[in-house]
Amino acid sequence: MSKALFWAVGRYRRLEAVRLRRILEDQGQGSFGWSILLFAMVNMLPLPFGSNVITALPLLLLTGQMALGFPFVRLPAFINRRRVPRRAFQRVILRFKPFFRPIERVIRPRLPQFFTAKAERLIGGLLFVVSAALFLPIPFSGLLSAAALAVSAMALIERDGVVMVVGLVMGVVAIAVTATAATAIVIGANSFI
Repeated sequence: MSKALFWAVGRYRRLEAVRLRRILEDQGQGSFGWSILLFAMVNMLPLPFGSNVITALPLLLLTGQMALGFPFVRLPAFINRRRVPRRAFQRVILRFKPFFRPIERVIRPRLPQFFTAKAERLIGGLLFVVSAALFLPIPFSGLLSAAALAVSAMALIERDGVVMVVGLVMGVVAIAVTATAATAIVIGANSFI
């Protein structure tokens, strides 16, 4: 997982700072994996109830773009124009390297048929539904959705179809749990009317 980012740092070695849009363009489809992973991890933090209505919005945007077949993550222009200092970028990657190392022993490129343009659009569509499930303020359902998105994101980064299957199965379970909880809430509310 870290190889692509170290490659990016090496590519920018002559620059003091680089625009965020260029980093995303250079990562290509991998930019979806990294962006989804970042926001999925935010949603796994112990945040106040209902905050997922806000923290899930970026995931809806990212997975929606993926489902529509965007070649890389598109952000609003005022964010894209921001310049990232190369040295700071490098320090962040080095700090996360110990976290990546055990994951890279398990995840590796497998089942490339999951990463054709058409397959990735279908995956993006399913992840959009998982993000929508995360968006709903239903107790205890958000963590499973966020975990499914994180696993799927790691699969996207490393192009690992086996791990992608695990992430998608987790996503389907998360959707089912959320739908069941939502139905129970609606039935319970109607019984009081």
